[in-house]
Order: sequence, then C-alpha cells, then structure tokens
Amino acid sequence: MLGRYAGRRQHCPDRARIKLGELQRDNAFELEGRVAGELAALYAQAVLDVLETAHVAARDVIAIGCHGQTVRHRPDLGFTVQVNDPARLAELTGIDVVADFRRRDMAAGGQGAPLVPAFHEAVFRSRETSRAVVNIGGISNITWLPVGGRTIGFDCGPGNVLLDGWAKRHLGARYDEDGRWASAGRTDAALLARLLDEPYLRSAPPKSTGRELFRLEWLEERLPADYRTADVQSTLTDFTAHSIVRALEDFCPRTREIFLAGGGARNGALVERIRALCEGCRVELTDALGVPTAHVESMAFAWLAMKCTRREPIDLTAVTGALAPRILGAVYPA
Repeated sequence: MLGRYAGRRQHCPDRARIKLGELQRDNAFELEGRVAGELAALYAQAVLDVLETAHVAARDVIAIGCHGQTVRHRPDLGFTVQVNDPARLAELTGIDVVADFRRRDMAAGGQGAPLVPAFHEAVFRSRETSRAVVNIGGISNITWLPVGGRTIGFDCGPGNVLLDGWAKRHLGARYDEDGRWASAGRTDAALLARLLDEPYLRSAPPKSTGRELFRLEWLEERLPADYRTADVQSTLTDFTAHSIVRALEDFCPRTREIFLAGGGARNGALVERIRALCEGCRVELTDALGVPTAHVESMAFAWLAMKCTRREPIDLTAVTGALAPRILGAVYPA
C-alpha cells in the first residue's frame, strides 16, 4: 500500500522541523540515553539474581514486565515519559520484555495512570466488603473495590515525594526512616490547611498527577516565614494522610477496609496518622491479604506483562478514562 508513495517527496511542516532541531540540541537526551542503559543493566542484574535464587532458567520465563522510571507525566498535554531500555534488557537477560504500558492507554484517551487498579481488582476484591487499596509511592493512588460496583482508581495526591524531598534537603537522607523525624515535630495547622487547599485534591476522577505539580517549589510557595524543619516534616506527613483519607471520603463511599502498599506503608508515623483519621475502618498493610507491600507493584507489572503476551485487553475505562479496553504494553523479543 505504501509503495506508491515512495517516489514522492515528503514534507515536514516548518513548526515540526524547528522543534525536531531543538530536540537535537538538547543535551538532556544524552543524559536520558546513558541513564536508560544504566537502568537496564541494573534491571538485568536483578532479574538474574532472582532467577539464581529461585533456581529458574531464563528459558522458562515467558516475559519480564518492566515499567521503567517515570520522569515526566503530562496527561493534560497527551504524553508520558519513562526512562527505560527494554531492548537492552532483553539482550542482557535472554528473555522477552514487555514495556511502555502507559502510552497506549493515553492514545485511547486515558490518563495513562494509574494502571495497577486492574491488578488490584484481580487479586484483592472481596465479595462481602467494599475495600480500598492505597499505593503510597512518590504519588499516592487509590483503587476502590466496591461490592457490586465497578472498580475505579486515581492518583489522590502526594505520597512520599514531598516527605523524601524535604528529608533529603535537611537531613541528607533518602527518606525519613519510619517517620521518626516527623514524630519529633509538631504539625502546623495553618500550613496544613494551605496545602490541602490545592485544587487538584478536589478534582473528580479520572485524574493522575506527578512531580510536575507536587515538588519542593510548590511547598516553598506555601511555607510561613518562620518554621522548624521537623514541624514541616510532621505537617507533610499529615498532608499525605489527610489527602488520602479525604479522597476516600469524597470518592469512595462505604469503604470498610483499607489496605496500604508501597514505600509509604513502611512509614510507621504515616500509617498511624491514616489509622487515626479512619475511625471505624479496618486499616492494614496488604501483607494481611498475603501480598507483601514491597511486592505489590512489581507483581502488578508482571501481571500486566502476562496480559499483554496473551493479547488480553485491560479495561481501565472507569480508572483512566480510556475510551475502551486496550492491550497495554509493547513486546521486545529476546
């Protein structure tokens, strides 16, 4: 079909040509390429370590589900960027790799995130009790599993992103271990109110967000003139807890059980503040359902990879707003 066009000169609109030229001069792409290769090597070593520990041969693995690292997520502009090199990962491991899960959902009109609610529905749904699964990563996302109703999911606000950023700036640490620093401070009620006034928190699903919004610059615009750094950490811990619980109250009515996963589920101070706000609800880690908190997301992307290799569409219409179920992911053969 395309052969008859081969002899015709193809024209690139001036605006597109100018933008392509700008991209070619952007050194950030060199950094992205190098980091992607380094990540692929780390992913490959992790895979090989798991295979050795489990005494499983690479030939017995159907595929690796590799999401990569999100560095930009702008559903409002129709794009998302994950740093990844799945072709290199396939080469290093000798196993097919499924990657690039988000863009097909966005092409179908969806937010591209969150994707894990489909896995949560398959693994955590109860026939007797309306549940919510809250994944507290950099950004927190909620999956609502109502009895007799459709699963919905959405990013509800910040998880660890502000907590970790503030800890790194003032402690030089990657994170606030078990929320101990936050527990040494006192929450500033006025600052908490300003943080909770963020319009994104009130917007209805489907919705997704990222570090483009919830970053330290966003926080600094709302800080009082005088503050104690530990008090800010305590306030941020309450901010994450309140944003999660308010979202449950606003968009997930009749929830009776809440299960927490992700890195934030290992922050004892954060978990206790969520529990204090959820009087009358059972609040546990997903470990109580047989899935360790640290494994939920990796299992989810292995499940998504399985669905892709079987060419089975994922229905995220009530989660991301996609027009219809779609097969998510692209396969990179070994």
